Amino acid sequence: MSGPDSFILNFTPTGMLPTREQSPFVPLSPPEIIADVLAAAEIGITSVHLHVRNPQTGQPDYRPELYAEVINGIRRYAPELVIIVSLSGRFDNLIEHRSAPLQLTGAEKPDMGSLTLSSLNFNRSASVNAPDTIIGLAELMRQYRIKPELEAFDAGMINYAKYMIRKGILTPPYMFNMIFGNISCAQADMFSAAHMLAELPPGALWTMGGVGDFQFRMNMTALLYGGGVRVGLEDNLYLNPDRKKLARNLDLVNRIHSAARMCGRKVMSPAQLRKQLGLEDGHGRYGVRE
Repeated sequence: MSGPDSFILNFTPTGMLPTREQSPFVPLSPPEIIADVLAAAEIGITSVHLHVRNPQTGQPDYRPELYAEVINGIRRYAPELVIIVSLSGRFDNLIEHRSAPLQLTGAEKPDMGSLTLSSLNFNRSASVNAPDTIIGLAELMRQYRIKPELEAFDAGMINYAKYMIRKGILTPPYMFNMIFGNISCAQADMFSAAHMLAELPPGALWTMGGVGDFQFRMNMTALLYGGGVRVGLEDNLYLNPDRKKLARNLDLVNRIHSAARMCGRKVMSPAQLRKQLGLEDGHGRYGVRE
């Protein structure tokens, strides 16, 4: 748990799905992603969950050189920010492609990589995560000294993480990113949130996010439960459920800061999260501490 006062703010600026046709505010090119991350860091975030896009087509991409460009651009000005790279299989399920950014080194090395803990269906597509792929990605992260960000869309995924813990594939400390409101997974309500929290391994750090209209609801739930939040245009393009006003990433981050002040909470610094997860201190040294 993040603690009663400080909370993890995990910023998700881009994702795989949002397009310019849906919103002019979605950052797609490396300079646009870098600019949004640095502006959010000025306001206050703990970590960033990065996707990259093909600069010509805007489609999801996995090439390490694109991740390297974005990571370098962020770390030039925010050298302590915890950087998480997406290893999603939603559009490309080859483990060689999904794991490509894990091979970056030096100042370009990510601190963490996302690890979705089972397959799942979205409204019109699927994210396929076979057991051998999940375990393979976890073992590569251990080899490269990169900490998994454990993505759970329902309680069964948390149970699979505990299976991996029993097998020695995952080691503490653990950070879970729980996402609610997807049509085939845990719904965005207090019962589902309480159930998933009860299933977490003791001492795990966690954040909550919500899909679309449920983003702010689950962010507030997390703040009230004493945990962290996942927020950004990856999951939600609008400021309000009536969908009459498109959001900018900074609108969503500022709204979390306002809500946190009302709850007596403050954003955890990247340095605090690094200490709690056993990560290197930043400033040229990244990933899990030697």
